[in-house]
Amino acid sequence: MDTIQAIMDRRSVRKYEKAPVKDEDLRTILEAGRQAPSGGNRQPWEFVVVTDDDLKQKVAEACNGQMWVADGGVIIAALGLPKVSEKWWVVDPTIALQNMILAATALGYGTCWIGAFKEDAVKSLLNIPEDVRVICLTPVGAPSSQPAAKPRKEPAEIFRLNSYDQPFEP
Repeated sequence: MDTIQAIMDRRSVRKYEKAPVKDEDLRTILEAGRQAPSGGNRQPWEFVVVTDDDLKQKVAEACNGQMWVADGGVIIAALGLPKVSEKWWVVDPTIALQNMILAATALGYGTCWIGAFKEDAVKSLLNIPEDVRVICLTPVGAPSSQPAAKPRKEPAEIFRLNSYDQPFEP
């Protein structure tokens, strides 16, 4: 699948088959994140890949009880390193995780951006140091169904040409 198709096909998947993510695919997904751009090439990120079923259940509970998060083959936690980049430690790991999500989509896996979680609980479960921040998480797994596309705002509502008061319709 090409990049544009992966972007257009990506959906928030909340139902997964009980199947592992192939090791080769997981390496490809992680490498897609490692290749992401970052401010000053500081790469203020680390990622915890959770494969243990019992631990996935506990992480899902820390994701405000969204237990379906544990149904994916893995859970990836994106971490920000404020000591590495005071300005970009949130944005850069987010870009890297988006690369991973698009790579997963291209390989036929489903993901779902998880921003609702108890950071202290996730940090405790995954032994994350105090000075490292949990930005977001995503399960990665074989989707049991493909959700339909959700409505998007019209281009004139979100794009501007040269000035904020000038709509741009590509």
